[in-house]
Amino acid sequence: MAASPQITSLNLGSQTLSLARFQFHPNDGLVLTGYERREILCDALTENDRAGQIAEALPGMMRAIGLKPGPVRYAVSSQAVFTRFVKLPLVDSEKIERIIAFEAQQNVPFPIDEVVWGYQVVGSELAQGVEVVLVAIKAELLEGINSAVQGTGLQTELADVASMALCNAFRHNYRELTDCSLVIDIGARTTNLLFVEPGKMFSRSIPIGGSSITSSIAKEFGESFAAAEVRKKRGGFVGLGSSDDEGLDPEVARVCKMIRKTVTRLHAEVVRSISFYRTQQGSQPERVFLCGGTGATSQLREFFQEKLQRPIEFLNPLRNVTVGRTVVIEEVTRSAHLLGELVGLALRGSTSCPMELSLRPASVIRRQRLEKRKPYFVLAAACFILGLLGWAFYFMCTAHIATRLVDGLEDDVDRMHGVERRLKHLSRETATLDAAAEPLLRAIDDRGAWLRILDDLNARLPKEDIWITELAPISGGRVLDHSVAPPSAPAINPAAPRGQARGKLTKETKGERMIDGVFVRGLYLYNPKQQEVVVDYFRNLVASTVFEVDPNKQSEVIRPSTPTNTEWAYPYELRLKLRRPFPLP
Repeated sequence: MAASPQITSLNLGSQTLSLARFQFHPNDGLVLTGYERREILCDALTENDRAGQIAEALPGMMRAIGLKPGPVRYAVSSQAVFTRFVKLPLVDSEKIERIIAFEAQQNVPFPIDEVVWGYQVVGSELAQGVEVVLVAIKAELLEGINSAVQGTGLQTELADVASMALCNAFRHNYRELTDCSLVIDIGARTTNLLFVEPGKMFSRSIPIGGSSITSSIAKEFGESFAAAEVRKKRGGFVGLGSSDDEGLDPEVARVCKMIRKTVTRLHAEVVRSISFYRTQQGSQPERVFLCGGTGATSQLREFFQEKLQRPIEFLNPLRNVTVGRTVVIEEVTRSAHLLGELVGLALRGSTSCPMELSLRPASVIRRQRLEKRKPYFVLAAACFILGLLGWAFYFMCTAHIATRLVDGLEDDVDRMHGVERRLKHLSRETATLDAAAEPLLRAIDDRGAWLRILDDLNARLPKEDIWITELAPISGGRVLDHSVAPPSAPAINPAAPRGQARGKLTKETKGERMIDGVFVRGLYLYNPKQQEVVVDYFRNLVASTVFEVDPNKQSEVIRPSTPTNTEWAYPYELRLKLRRPFPLP
Protein backbone atom coordinates (compact mmCIF):
# COMPACT_ATOMS: atom_id res chain seq x y z
CA MET A 1 0.00 0.00 0.00
CA ALA A 2 1.28 3.48 -0.85
CA ALA A 3 2.36 5.97 1.77
CA SER A 4 0.07 8.76 2.90
CA PRO A 5 0.55 12.29 1.51
CA GLN A 6 3.13 14.56 3.09
CA ILE A 7 2.42 15.63 6.70
CA THR A 8 3.88 18.97 7.82
CA SER A 9 4.22 19.79 11.54
CA LEU A 10 5.23 23.15 13.01
CA ASN A 11 5.94 23.83 16.69
CA LEU A 12 5.77 27.53 17.58
CA GLY A 13 7.74 27.51 20.82
CA SER A 14 8.49 30.63 22.84
CA GLN A 15 12.11 30.77 21.70
CA THR A 16 12.37 27.93 19.19
CA LEU A 17 10.63 27.21 15.88
CA SER A 18 10.68 23.57 14.77
CA LEU A 19 9.49 22.38 11.36
CA ALA A 20 9.26 18.72 10.32
CA ARG A 21 8.01 16.72 7.37
CA PHE A 22 6.52 13.24 7.91
CA GLN A 23 4.88 10.44 5.97
CA PHE A 24 2.71 7.67 7.37
CA HIS A 25 3.31 4.19 5.94
CA PRO A 26 0.87 1.37 6.73
CA ASN A 27 3.79 -1.00 7.44
CA ASP A 28 6.52 1.29 8.85
CA GLY A 29 4.25 3.71 10.69
CA LEU A 30 5.30 7.35 11.02
CA VAL A 31 8.48 8.26 9.10
CA LEU A 32 10.42 11.51 9.65
CA THR A 33 11.65 12.76 6.24
CA GLY A 34 12.79 16.30 7.06
CA TYR A 35 13.60 18.44 10.10
CA GLU A 36 14.74 22.02 10.68
CA ARG A 37 14.98 24.12 13.85
CA ARG A 38 15.59 27.85 14.39
CA GLU A 39 15.99 29.77 17.62
CA ILE A 40 14.21 33.12 18.06
CA LEU A 41 15.55 35.18 20.92
CA CYS A 42 12.37 36.66 22.31
CA ASP A 43 12.18 38.29 25.73
CA ALA A 44 9.20 40.06 27.27
CA LEU A 45 10.10 43.34 25.58
CA THR A 46 9.92 41.87 22.05
CA GLU A 47 6.85 39.66 22.49
CA ASN A 48 4.71 41.86 20.22
CA ASP A 49 7.11 41.24 17.32
CA ARG A 50 6.75 37.45 17.54
CA ALA A 51 4.49 37.12 14.48
CA GLY A 52 7.02 39.07 12.42
CA GLN A 53 9.86 36.82 13.63
CA ILE A 54 7.85 33.74 12.64
CA ALA A 55 7.12 35.12 9.18
CA GLU A 56 10.81 35.95 8.73
CA ALA A 57 12.22 32.60 9.86
CA LEU A 58 9.74 30.15 8.28
CA PRO A 59 10.64 30.62 4.57
CA GLY A 60 14.29 29.79 5.24
CA MET A 61 13.30 26.70 7.24
CA MET A 62 11.05 25.54 4.39
CA ARG A 63 13.85 25.94 1.86
CA ALA A 64 16.26 24.04 4.13
CA ILE A 65 14.15 20.86 4.01
CA GLY A 66 12.73 21.38 0.51
CA LEU A 67 9.18 21.95 1.76
CA LYS A 68 6.66 23.36 -0.68
CA PRO A 69 3.48 25.27 0.30
CA GLY A 70 0.72 22.97 1.48
CA PRO A 71 -1.32 21.94 4.55
CA VAL A 72 0.36 22.40 7.94
CA ARG A 73 -0.47 21.43 11.50
CA TYR A 74 1.02 23.73 14.14
CA ALA A 75 1.11 23.86 17.94
CA VAL A 76 1.06 27.08 19.91
CA SER A 77 3.03 27.47 23.13
CA SER A 78 1.17 26.47 26.30
CA GLN A 79 1.97 29.81 27.96
CA ALA A 80 -0.30 31.53 25.40
CA VAL A 81 -3.22 29.14 26.05
CA PHE A 82 -5.56 29.06 29.04
CA THR A 83 -6.06 25.46 30.22
CA ARG A 84 -8.47 24.32 32.91
CA PHE A 85 -9.61 20.83 34.02
CA VAL A 86 -13.26 20.79 35.08
CA LYS A 87 -15.34 17.98 36.60
CA LEU A 88 -18.93 17.72 35.34
CA PRO A 89 -21.86 15.61 36.54
CA LEU A 90 -23.09 12.70 34.46
CA VAL A 91 -25.71 14.03 32.03
CA ASP A 92 -27.17 13.08 28.65
CA SER A 93 -24.95 13.63 25.62
CA GLU A 94 -27.26 16.33 24.22
CA LYS A 95 -26.97 18.36 27.46
CA ILE A 96 -23.22 18.15 27.91
CA GLU A 97 -22.59 20.71 25.14
CA ARG A 98 -24.66 23.34 26.94
CA ILE A 99 -23.04 22.58 30.30
CA ILE A 100 -19.52 22.83 28.84
CA ALA A 101 -20.38 26.13 27.12
CA PHE A 102 -21.61 27.47 30.48
CA GLU A 103 -18.44 26.25 32.24
CA ALA A 104 -16.31 27.89 29.57
CA GLN A 105 -18.00 31.24 30.18
CA GLN A 106 -17.42 30.85 33.92
CA ASN A 107 -13.77 29.69 33.80
CA VAL A 108 -12.18 31.48 30.83
CA PRO A 109 -10.81 34.83 32.10
CA PHE A 110 -11.73 36.66 28.85
CA PRO A 111 -15.03 37.47 27.15
CA ILE A 112 -16.10 34.27 25.43
CA ASP A 113 -16.65 36.02 22.10
CA GLU A 114 -13.01 37.21 22.08
CA VAL A 115 -11.42 33.75 22.37
CA VAL A 116 -11.17 30.55 20.39
CA TRP A 117 -11.89 27.68 22.74
CA GLY A 118 -12.38 23.92 22.69
CA TYR A 119 -12.81 20.99 25.03
CA GLN A 120 -12.30 17.26 25.31
CA VAL A 121 -13.40 14.64 27.79
CA VAL A 122 -10.36 13.07 29.47
CA GLY A 123 -10.53 9.73 31.19
CA SER A 124 -13.47 7.40 31.48
CA GLU A 125 -16.84 8.23 32.97
CA LEU A 126 -17.02 7.63 36.71
CA ALA A 127 -19.96 7.47 39.09
CA GLN A 128 -19.29 11.00 40.32
CA GLY A 129 -19.04 12.49 36.84
CA VAL A 130 -16.65 13.13 33.99
CA GLU A 131 -13.54 15.30 33.71
CA VAL A 132 -13.20 17.76 30.84
CA VAL A 133 -10.23 19.86 29.79
CA LEU A 134 -11.05 23.35 28.52
CA VAL A 135 -8.52 25.26 26.43
CA ALA A 136 -8.85 28.83 25.16
CA ILE A 137 -6.65 31.38 23.40
CA LYS A 138 -7.35 34.99 22.51
CA ALA A 139 -8.69 35.14 18.96
CA GLU A 140 -6.59 38.18 18.09
CA LEU A 141 -3.36 36.46 19.15
CA LEU A 142 -4.22 33.25 17.28
CA GLU A 143 -5.16 35.17 14.11
CA GLY A 144 -1.82 37.00 14.22
CA ILE A 145 0.12 33.74 14.53
CA ASN A 146 -2.01 32.12 11.84
CA SER A 147 -1.48 35.04 9.44
CA ALA A 148 2.29 34.77 9.91
CA VAL A 149 2.20 31.04 9.16
CA GLN A 150 -0.11 31.31 6.14
CA GLY A 151 1.89 34.23 4.78
CA THR A 152 4.61 31.73 3.85
CA GLY A 153 2.24 29.75 1.61
CA LEU A 154 1.33 27.11 4.20
CA GLN A 155 -2.38 26.44 4.79
CA THR A 156 -3.52 25.73 8.34
CA GLU A 157 -5.07 22.30 8.73
CA LEU A 158 -5.39 22.40 12.52
CA ALA A 159 -3.95 24.32 15.48
CA ASP A 160 -3.12 22.32 18.60
CA VAL A 161 -1.77 23.08 22.07
CA ALA A 162 1.86 22.08 22.60
CA SER A 163 1.18 20.15 25.82
CA MET A 164 -1.65 18.14 24.21
CA ALA A 165 0.51 17.28 21.19
CA LEU A 166 3.28 16.19 23.57
CA CYS A 167 0.80 13.91 25.37
CA ASN A 168 -0.08 12.21 22.05
CA ALA A 169 3.61 11.66 21.28
CA PHE A 170 4.25 10.18 24.73
CA ARG A 171 1.34 7.69 24.52
CA HIS A 172 2.46 6.65 21.01
CA ASN A 173 6.04 5.93 22.08
CA TYR A 174 5.46 4.58 25.61
CA ARG A 175 2.19 2.74 25.20
CA GLU A 176 3.52 -0.22 27.21
CA LEU A 177 3.55 1.82 30.47
CA THR A 178 0.52 0.98 32.60
CA ASP A 179 1.12 3.21 35.64
CA CYS A 180 1.48 6.96 36.15
CA SER A 181 4.33 8.84 34.45
CA LEU A 182 5.35 12.49 34.75
CA VAL A 183 6.66 14.43 31.75
CA ILE A 184 8.50 17.67 32.63
CA ASP A 185 8.68 19.88 29.54
CA ILE A 186 10.97 22.78 30.45
CA GLY A 187 10.55 25.45 27.79
CA ALA A 188 11.69 29.03 27.49
CA ARG A 189 8.74 30.72 29.24
CA THR A 190 6.98 27.92 31.09
CA THR A 191 7.44 24.41 32.35
CA ASN A 192 4.58 22.07 31.46
CA LEU A 193 3.91 19.09 33.71
CA LEU A 194 2.04 16.17 32.15
CA PHE A 195 0.71 13.42 34.39
CA VAL A 196 -0.13 10.57 32.02
CA GLU A 197 -1.91 7.34 32.88
CA PRO A 198 -3.71 4.86 30.62
CA GLY A 199 -7.00 6.50 29.66
CA LYS A 200 -6.44 9.87 31.37
CA MET A 201 -4.04 12.81 31.67
CA PHE A 202 -3.57 16.00 33.65
CA SER A 203 -1.42 19.03 32.83
CA ARG A 204 -0.21 22.06 34.72
CA SER A 205 1.82 25.03 33.49
CA ILE A 206 4.46 26.61 35.76
CA PRO A 207 5.70 30.12 34.81
CA ILE A 208 9.35 29.14 35.23
CA GLY A 209 11.58 28.28 32.28
CA GLY A 210 14.81 29.02 30.48
CA SER A 211 13.97 32.73 30.14
CA SER A 212 13.68 32.96 33.93
CA ILE A 213 17.27 31.79 34.22
CA THR A 214 18.41 34.19 31.48
CA SER A 215 16.62 37.14 33.11
CA SER A 216 18.25 36.44 36.47
CA ILE A 217 21.70 36.21 34.81
CA ALA A 218 21.08 39.46 32.93
CA LYS A 219 20.13 41.16 36.21
CA GLU A 220 23.13 39.69 38.02
CA PHE A 221 25.65 40.87 35.42
CA GLY A 222 23.81 44.03 34.37
CA GLU A 223 23.73 43.07 30.68
CA SER A 224 21.18 42.55 27.93
CA PHE A 225 18.92 39.52 27.60
CA ALA A 226 20.76 38.34 24.47
CA ALA A 227 24.19 38.57 26.15
CA ALA A 228 22.89 36.70 29.20
CA GLU A 229 21.47 33.94 26.95
CA VAL A 230 24.91 33.48 25.35
CA ARG A 231 26.57 33.41 28.77
CA LYS A 232 24.11 30.77 30.00
CA LYS A 233 24.64 28.46 27.03
CA ARG A 234 28.42 28.92 26.98
CA GLY A 235 29.26 27.49 30.41
CA GLY A 236 26.16 27.17 32.52
CA PHE A 237 25.17 23.99 34.34
CA VAL A 238 23.24 22.94 37.43
CA GLY A 239 25.63 22.65 40.35
CA LEU A 240 24.95 19.65 42.58
CA GLY A 241 26.93 20.88 45.59
CA SER A 242 29.66 23.15 46.85
CA SER A 243 32.32 20.84 45.39
CA ASP A 244 31.08 21.60 41.86
CA ASP A 245 31.92 25.29 42.28
CA GLU A 246 35.53 24.67 43.29
CA GLY A 247 38.06 25.64 40.64
CA LEU A 248 35.47 27.33 38.43
CA ASP A 249 35.87 30.72 36.85
CA PRO A 250 34.13 33.25 39.14
CA GLU A 251 31.73 34.37 36.41
CA VAL A 252 30.82 30.77 35.55
CA ALA A 253 30.25 30.07 39.24
CA ARG A 254 27.85 33.04 39.44
CA VAL A 255 25.97 31.73 36.38
CA CYS A 256 25.68 28.25 37.90
CA LYS A 257 24.39 29.80 41.11
CA MET A 258 21.63 31.63 39.22
CA ILE A 259 20.70 28.43 37.37
CA ARG A 260 20.55 26.37 40.57
CA LYS A 261 18.44 29.00 42.33
CA THR A 262 15.86 29.00 39.49
CA VAL A 263 15.85 25.21 39.19
CA THR A 264 15.35 24.90 42.96
CA ARG A 265 12.21 27.05 42.67
CA LEU A 266 11.06 24.85 39.80
CA HIS A 267 11.63 21.73 41.88
CA ALA A 268 9.46 23.14 44.67
CA GLU A 269 6.62 23.72 42.17
CA VAL A 270 7.01 20.20 40.77
CA VAL A 271 6.78 18.67 44.27
CA ARG A 272 3.69 20.78 44.98
CA SER A 273 2.09 19.60 41.72
CA ILE A 274 2.84 15.94 42.49
CA SER A 275 1.19 16.30 45.90
CA PHE A 276 -1.87 17.94 44.36
CA TYR A 277 -2.21 15.20 41.73
CA ARG A 278 -1.85 12.46 44.32
CA THR A 279 -4.58 14.10 46.42
CA GLN A 280 -6.97 14.46 43.45
CA GLN A 281 -6.30 11.22 41.57
CA GLY A 282 -4.97 8.89 44.25
CA SER A 283 -1.78 7.97 42.37
CA GLN A 284 1.69 9.42 41.94
CA PRO A 285 4.23 9.17 39.12
CA GLU A 286 6.56 6.18 39.17
CA ARG A 287 9.03 7.69 36.70
CA VAL A 288 9.89 11.11 35.27
CA PHE A 289 10.74 12.12 31.68
CA LEU A 290 12.57 15.35 30.81
CA CYS A 291 12.18 17.26 27.56
CA GLY A 292 12.10 20.81 26.21
CA GLY A 293 14.83 23.25 25.26
CA THR A 294 15.99 23.89 28.84
CA GLY A 295 15.64 20.21 29.74
CA ALA A 296 19.03 19.52 28.14
CA THR A 297 20.88 21.80 30.58
CA SER A 298 23.98 20.05 31.91
CA GLN A 299 23.39 18.08 35.16
CA LEU A 300 19.69 18.99 35.28
CA ARG A 301 18.75 15.29 35.06
CA GLU A 302 21.06 14.47 37.99
CA PHE A 303 19.53 17.33 39.98
CA PHE A 304 15.98 16.00 39.62
CA GLN A 305 17.21 12.44 40.20
CA GLU A 306 18.63 13.53 43.54
CA LYS A 307 15.63 15.63 44.56
CA LEU A 308 12.69 13.49 43.39
CA GLN A 309 14.23 10.08 44.14
CA ARG A 310 12.62 8.60 41.04
CA PRO A 311 13.99 7.22 37.76
CA ILE A 312 14.71 10.18 35.45
CA GLU A 313 15.26 9.81 31.71
CA PHE A 314 15.03 12.02 28.65
CA LEU A 315 11.85 11.67 26.61
CA ASN A 316 12.49 10.00 23.25
CA PRO A 317 9.59 10.91 20.91
CA LEU A 318 11.28 8.98 18.06
CA ARG A 319 11.15 5.66 19.90
CA ASN A 320 8.45 4.32 17.57
CA VAL A 321 9.14 6.70 14.67
CA THR A 322 11.36 5.83 11.70
CA VAL A 323 13.96 8.40 10.66
CA GLY A 324 14.32 8.68 6.87
CA ARG A 325 17.60 8.71 4.99
CA THR A 326 17.21 12.37 4.02
CA VAL A 327 17.43 13.48 7.66
CA VAL A 328 20.77 14.31 9.29
CA ILE A 329 20.98 11.82 12.17
CA GLU A 330 23.34 14.00 14.23
CA GLU A 331 20.91 16.93 14.17
CA VAL A 332 17.97 14.73 15.16
CA THR A 333 20.00 13.14 17.96
CA ARG A 334 20.89 16.54 19.42
CA SER A 335 17.28 17.74 19.17
CA ALA A 336 15.37 14.56 20.06
CA HIS A 337 14.00 16.13 23.27
CA LEU A 338 12.43 18.94 21.15
CA LEU A 339 10.54 16.71 18.71
CA GLY A 340 7.67 15.62 20.96
CA GLU A 341 5.18 18.25 19.77
CA LEU A 342 6.08 17.67 16.10
CA VAL A 343 5.51 13.91 16.41
CA GLY A 344 2.22 14.47 18.27
CA LEU A 345 0.97 16.79 15.51
CA ALA A 346 1.93 14.30 12.79
CA LEU A 347 -0.05 11.56 14.54
CA ARG A 348 -3.27 13.58 14.31
CA GLY A 349 -5.35 12.14 11.48
CA SER A 350 -2.85 9.31 10.86
CA THR A 351 -3.84 7.22 13.86
CA SER A 352 -6.13 7.50 16.87
CA CYS A 353 -4.84 9.94 19.51
CA PRO A 354 -5.92 10.39 23.15
CA MET A 355 -6.03 14.20 22.76
CA GLU A 356 -7.65 15.61 19.60
CA LEU A 357 -8.26 19.27 20.37
CA SER A 358 -8.17 21.83 17.58
CA LEU A 359 -8.14 25.61 18.01
CA ARG A 360 -8.83 26.76 14.47
CA PRO A 361 -9.01 30.51 13.86
CA ALA A 362 -12.24 31.87 12.39
CA SER A 363 -10.54 32.55 9.05
CA VAL A 364 -9.42 28.92 8.79
CA ILE A 365 -12.92 27.65 9.61
CA ARG A 366 -14.40 29.84 6.88
CA ARG A 367 -11.81 28.68 4.34
CA GLN A 368 -12.29 25.00 5.17
CA ARG A 369 -16.07 25.31 4.95
CA LEU A 370 -15.74 27.03 1.59
CA GLU A 371 -13.40 24.29 0.33
CA LYS A 372 -15.96 21.66 1.32
CA ARG A 373 -18.69 23.50 -0.57
CA LYS A 374 -16.54 24.33 -3.58
CA PRO A 375 -17.24 21.04 -5.45
CA TYR A 376 -20.97 21.67 -5.16
CA PHE A 377 -20.57 25.23 -6.47
CA VAL A 378 -18.52 23.95 -9.40
CA LEU A 379 -21.03 21.18 -10.13
CA ALA A 380 -23.96 23.63 -10.02
CA ALA A 381 -22.18 26.04 -12.37
CA ALA A 382 -21.32 23.20 -14.76
CA CYS A 383 -24.94 21.99 -14.78
CA PHE A 384 -26.18 25.52 -15.48
CA ILE A 385 -23.73 25.99 -18.37
CA LEU A 386 -24.51 22.55 -19.80
CA GLY A 387 -28.22 23.35 -19.64
CA LEU A 388 -27.71 26.56 -21.61
CA LEU A 389 -25.54 24.78 -24.17
CA GLY A 390 -28.13 22.01 -24.51
CA TRP A 391 -30.95 24.43 -25.25
CA ALA A 392 -28.75 26.38 -27.68
CA PHE A 393 -27.78 23.21 -29.50
CA TYR A 394 -31.41 22.13 -29.69
CA PHE A 395 -32.55 25.40 -31.24
CA MET A 396 -29.62 25.45 -33.66
CA CYS A 397 -30.43 21.95 -34.87
CA THR A 398 -34.09 22.81 -35.27
CA ALA A 399 -33.29 25.94 -37.30
CA HIS A 400 -30.82 24.03 -39.48
CA ILE A 401 -33.33 21.30 -40.28
CA ALA A 402 -36.02 23.84 -41.09
CA THR A 403 -33.66 25.69 -43.46
CA ARG A 404 -32.74 22.51 -45.30
CA LEU A 405 -36.42 21.61 -45.76
CA VAL A 406 -37.17 25.07 -47.13
CA ASP A 407 -34.31 24.88 -49.66
CA GLY A 408 -35.73 21.76 -51.23
CA LEU A 409 -35.38 18.24 -49.95
CA GLU A 410 -35.97 16.52 -53.32
CA ASP A 411 -32.98 18.10 -55.07
CA ASP A 412 -30.69 16.91 -52.28
CA VAL A 413 -32.00 13.35 -52.46
CA ASP A 414 -31.39 13.14 -56.23
CA ARG A 415 -27.89 14.49 -55.86
CA MET A 416 -27.16 12.02 -53.09
CA HIS A 417 -28.13 9.07 -55.25
CA GLY A 418 -25.41 9.99 -57.75
CA VAL A 419 -22.85 10.29 -54.97
CA GLU A 420 -23.96 6.94 -53.58
CA ARG A 421 -23.30 5.20 -56.89
CA ARG A 422 -19.83 6.68 -57.15
CA LEU A 423 -19.03 5.69 -53.58
CA LYS A 424 -20.08 2.09 -54.16
CA HIS A 425 -17.84 1.92 -57.21
CA LEU A 426 -14.91 3.33 -55.25
CA SER A 427 -15.62 0.96 -52.36
CA ARG A 428 -15.37 -2.08 -54.67
CA GLU A 429 -12.08 -0.80 -56.12
CA THR A 430 -10.74 -0.16 -52.62
CA ALA A 431 -11.65 -3.67 -51.46
CA THR A 432 -9.84 -5.18 -54.49
CA LEU A 433 -6.69 -3.13 -53.80
CA ASP A 434 -6.78 -3.97 -50.10
CA ALA A 435 -6.99 -7.71 -50.84
CA ALA A 436 -3.98 -7.47 -53.17
CA ALA A 437 -1.91 -5.39 -50.76
CA GLU A 438 -2.70 -7.35 -47.60
CA PRO A 439 -0.02 -10.08 -48.05
CA LEU A 440 2.62 -7.45 -48.85
CA LEU A 441 1.71 -5.32 -45.81
CA ARG A 442 1.74 -8.37 -43.58
CA ALA A 443 5.15 -9.39 -44.87
CA ILE A 444 6.55 -5.88 -44.30
CA ASP A 445 5.10 -5.76 -40.81
CA ASP A 446 6.45 -9.23 -39.90
CA ARG A 447 9.90 -8.27 -41.18
CA GLY A 448 10.19 -5.59 -38.51
CA ALA A 449 8.74 -7.73 -35.69
CA TRP A 450 12.11 -8.59 -34.14
CA LEU A 451 13.22 -4.96 -34.34
CA ARG A 452 10.15 -3.92 -32.37
CA ILE A 453 10.74 -6.69 -29.84
CA LEU A 454 14.38 -5.73 -29.30
CA ASP A 455 13.58 -2.01 -29.09
CA ASP A 456 10.85 -2.59 -26.52
CA LEU A 457 13.01 -4.91 -24.40
CA ASN A 458 15.87 -2.44 -24.44
CA ALA A 459 13.70 0.62 -23.72
CA ARG A 460 12.16 -0.93 -20.59
CA LEU A 461 15.37 -2.48 -19.24
CA PRO A 462 16.52 -0.80 -15.99
CA LYS A 463 19.61 1.34 -16.49
CA GLU A 464 21.75 -0.37 -13.87
CA ASP A 465 22.64 -3.82 -12.48
CA ILE A 466 20.84 -5.96 -15.11
CA TRP A 467 21.36 -7.06 -18.74
CA ILE A 468 20.14 -9.61 -21.29
CA THR A 469 22.38 -12.44 -22.45
CA GLU A 470 20.05 -14.62 -24.55
CA LEU A 471 16.82 -14.37 -26.56
CA ALA A 472 14.82 -17.22 -28.06
CA PRO A 473 11.40 -17.44 -29.74
CA ILE A 474 8.51 -19.36 -28.20
CA SER A 475 5.99 -21.26 -30.30
CA GLY A 476 3.02 -22.98 -28.72
CA GLY A 477 4.57 -22.62 -25.26
CA ARG A 478 7.84 -24.33 -26.34
CA VAL A 479 11.15 -22.49 -26.53
CA LEU A 480 12.69 -23.03 -29.99
CA ASP A 481 16.41 -23.77 -30.00
CA HIS A 482 19.02 -22.42 -32.46
CA SER A 483 18.30 -25.19 -34.99
CA VAL A 484 15.41 -23.11 -36.33
CA ALA A 485 16.49 -21.61 -39.65
CA PRO A 486 16.89 -17.78 -39.71
CA PRO A 487 14.66 -15.68 -41.95
CA SER A 488 17.38 -15.15 -44.57
CA ALA A 489 17.94 -18.89 -45.16
CA PRO A 490 14.70 -20.91 -45.18
CA ALA A 491 15.08 -24.69 -45.01
CA ILE A 492 14.09 -26.20 -48.42
CA ASN A 493 14.60 -29.84 -49.48
CA PRO A 494 17.06 -29.61 -52.46
CA ALA A 495 15.90 -32.96 -53.85
CA ALA A 496 12.34 -31.82 -54.28
CA PRO A 497 11.16 -29.66 -57.17
CA ARG A 498 11.16 -25.93 -56.54
CA GLY A 499 7.41 -25.60 -56.69
CA GLN A 500 6.89 -28.53 -54.31
CA ALA A 501 9.34 -27.11 -51.73
CA ARG A 502 7.76 -23.70 -51.94
CA GLY A 503 4.32 -25.17 -51.51
CA LYS A 504 5.39 -27.09 -48.44
CA LEU A 505 6.85 -23.95 -46.82
CA THR A 506 3.66 -22.05 -47.50
CA LYS A 507 1.60 -24.78 -45.86
CA GLU A 508 3.72 -24.73 -42.72
CA THR A 509 3.61 -20.93 -42.59
CA LYS A 510 -0.18 -20.94 -42.75
CA GLY A 511 -0.38 -23.68 -40.12
CA GLU A 512 0.04 -23.43 -36.34
CA ARG A 513 3.81 -22.71 -36.34
CA MET A 514 3.63 -19.09 -35.13
CA ILE A 515 6.02 -17.22 -32.86
CA ASP A 516 3.74 -16.22 -29.99
CA GLY A 517 6.30 -15.39 -27.30
CA VAL A 518 9.89 -14.62 -26.44
CA PHE A 519 12.17 -16.33 -23.94
CA VAL A 520 14.60 -13.91 -22.24
CA ARG A 521 17.58 -14.98 -20.19
CA GLY A 522 20.07 -12.66 -18.51
CA LEU A 523 22.04 -11.70 -15.43
CA TYR A 524 21.68 -9.15 -12.68
CA LEU A 525 24.51 -7.85 -10.52
CA TYR A 526 24.75 -8.16 -6.77
CA ASN A 527 23.08 -4.92 -5.66
CA PRO A 528 21.15 -3.48 -2.67
CA LYS A 529 17.79 -4.34 -4.28
CA GLN A 530 18.93 -7.86 -5.29
CA GLN A 531 16.26 -9.72 -7.32
CA GLU A 532 13.87 -6.75 -6.97
CA VAL A 533 15.65 -5.27 -10.02
CA VAL A 534 14.13 -8.12 -12.09
CA VAL A 535 10.71 -7.29 -10.60
CA ASP A 536 11.25 -3.65 -11.66
CA TYR A 537 11.92 -4.91 -15.22
CA PHE A 538 8.70 -6.93 -15.09
CA ARG A 539 6.71 -3.87 -13.92
CA ASN A 540 8.16 -1.82 -16.78
CA LEU A 541 7.01 -4.47 -19.26
CA VAL A 542 3.40 -4.28 -17.99
CA ALA A 543 2.94 -1.07 -20.02
CA SER A 544 4.47 -2.61 -23.17
CA THR A 545 2.57 -2.43 -26.45
CA VAL A 546 4.51 -5.41 -27.85
CA PHE A 547 4.14 -7.90 -24.99
CA GLU A 548 0.98 -8.96 -23.18
CA VAL A 549 1.99 -9.01 -19.48
CA ASP A 550 -0.52 -9.61 -16.68
CA PRO A 551 0.68 -7.77 -13.51
CA ASN A 552 -1.14 -10.35 -11.35
CA LYS A 553 0.76 -13.33 -12.85
CA GLN A 554 4.30 -12.33 -11.98
CA SER A 555 5.32 -15.87 -10.98
CA GLU A 556 4.38 -17.20 -14.44
CA VAL A 557 6.65 -14.70 -16.17
CA ILE A 558 9.68 -14.30 -13.89
CA ARG A 559 12.05 -16.97 -12.80
CA PRO A 560 14.77 -15.17 -10.79
CA SER A 561 17.47 -16.92 -8.83
CA THR A 562 17.95 -16.42 -5.09
CA PRO A 563 21.10 -14.42 -4.23
CA THR A 564 23.65 -16.27 -2.12
CA ASN A 565 25.91 -13.28 -1.39
CA THR A 566 28.84 -15.27 -2.82
CA GLU A 567 28.60 -14.42 -6.51
CA TRP A 568 28.87 -11.16 -8.40
CA ALA A 569 25.90 -11.86 -10.68
CA TYR A 570 22.82 -14.12 -10.75
CA PRO A 571 20.74 -15.41 -13.64
CA TYR A 572 17.09 -14.77 -14.33
CA GLU A 573 14.54 -15.83 -16.98
CA LEU A 574 11.42 -14.22 -18.45
CA ARG A 575 8.68 -15.79 -20.60
CA LEU A 576 6.88 -13.00 -22.42
CA LYS A 577 3.75 -13.42 -24.51
CA LEU A 578 3.45 -11.39 -27.73
CA ARG A 579 0.33 -9.31 -28.28
CA ARG A 580 0.55 -10.08 -32.01
CA PRO A 581 2.13 -13.43 -33.02
CA PHE A 582 3.88 -13.69 -36.39
CA PRO A 583 4.79 -16.67 -38.61
CA LEU A 584 7.87 -18.72 -37.93
CA PRO A 585 10.41 -18.19 -40.76
